Amino acid sequence: MARLVTFGETMVRYTPPPGDRLESADRFSVHVGGAESNVAVAAARLGQAAVWQSKLPDGPLGRRIARTLRGQGVEPDVVWTDAGRVGVYYLEPGGRPRGTDVRYDRGDAAVTTATADELGTERVEAADVTYTSGITPALSDTLAETTRELFEAATRAGATVAFDVNYRSKLRSPAAAAATLSPLLDLVDVLFVAERDAATVFDRTGDPETVGRGLRETHDAETVVLTRGERPAVAVTANGVHEQPAFEADTHDPVGSGDAFVGGFLARRLDGGSVPAALEWGAATAALERTLAGDVALVSPSEVQAVVEGGTDLSR
Repeated sequence: MARLVTFGETMVRYTPPPGDRLESADRFSVHVGGAESNVAVAAARLGQAAVWQSKLPDGPLGRRIARTLRGQGVEPDVVWTDAGRVGVYYLEPGGRPRGTDVRYDRGDAAVTTATADELGTERVEAADVTYTSGITPALSDTLAETTRELFEAATRAGATVAFDVNYRSKLRSPAAAAATLSPLLDLVDVLFVAERDAATVFDRTGDPETVGRGLRETHDAETVVLTRGERPAVAVTANGVHEQPAFEADTHDPVGSGDAFVGGFLARRLDGGSVPAALEWGAATAALERTLAGDVALVSPSEVQAVVEGGTDLSR
């Protein structure tokens, strides 16, 4: 039985070599990634039984996604269809002053039509934790309703509902995001939100403790985790406020590090760890993921523990 169930969209990512541009590149690296499947992979790599639910077209790209996740220990629970397509995105890495550019091509993706009836509620009802991110309900009105129905099913079953706001300006405006997400947050037990998203979407500003307490009290959440980039993450619970500095990392590819943080945090909590211990594992998993190409955290529990304990970067 899965302890963690995630649901949402997973895409195929194409990236030209560093220093090349999309308009001139003649070769690309190919990766599979999506917020919810990234979290599932991180948790699975750290020893948790994880399921990823979605809807995919029955074609080569859909099968590639399922095969990739299965290879990382995640069980794909997929509604296969002959309609729609797999979303793709292009990431053009660039340093200063150009910066990194991301371009999405996800129109008519099969997942946007997924309903709770199709996906089924049995998985979320049987799991300890159900997770998705704010990207999922932003993709379509259907998915916003599906998210609500699955969260309600999990709540009725006594499962923990975890959610990352994960705001994307290329999907919707802050006002539209707030209108969709605010009712959903009332169903959330563990809320992850970037400090910038709390300000942009919910107009929550001030010191992190004030922002976290405000969100927790407004939505009656058990735990609010405020991530702050290179600054310490802050978790607010009924028992107090906990702070976790980021671990230093040489960044090879930053995409997916936020998802790795969530996956590490949830994996440690599922093992019975305290909130401070979960923050450590989240920060360590994120640091390791930044050293890896692609969206997913191909890490092990021993590597995460070594980072937490201040281990060296030399292995013989």
